[in-house]
Amino acid sequence: MTLTAEAIHTLVEIAVRFSPDGAPLAVRYDGGIWAVDPDGGAAHWFGRGSGRDGGDSAATDSEHLASVENWRVQARLNSDSALLTFHLQRSPGSPDWLLADITDAS
Repeated sequence: MTLTAEAIHTLVEIAVRFSPDGAPLAVRYDGGIWAVDPDGGAAHWFGRGSGRDGGDSAATDSEHLASVENWRVQARLNSDSALLTFHLQRSPGSPDWLLADITDAS
């Protein structure tokens, strides 16, 4: 299967490898290991929204939406592949990372 840069409409469970200081190093997705670009300007935030502010105006305190952990990283499959942006999410109390979307980094 060839991966194209497209929005993911459902969250997909993935594996993420982290450095000792907690930054993503690689994402295992679609049968490959995508290396995170160290110069890609990774963003890390807590909240449910797609941006750093996390904003979800419909959220209530009981939903703990601000606790959803997010990373936005740029990664590539190999030195010849396109750079893609991965939006990763993890729910409170879960060890599992989910892929919220993939977009073309250019």
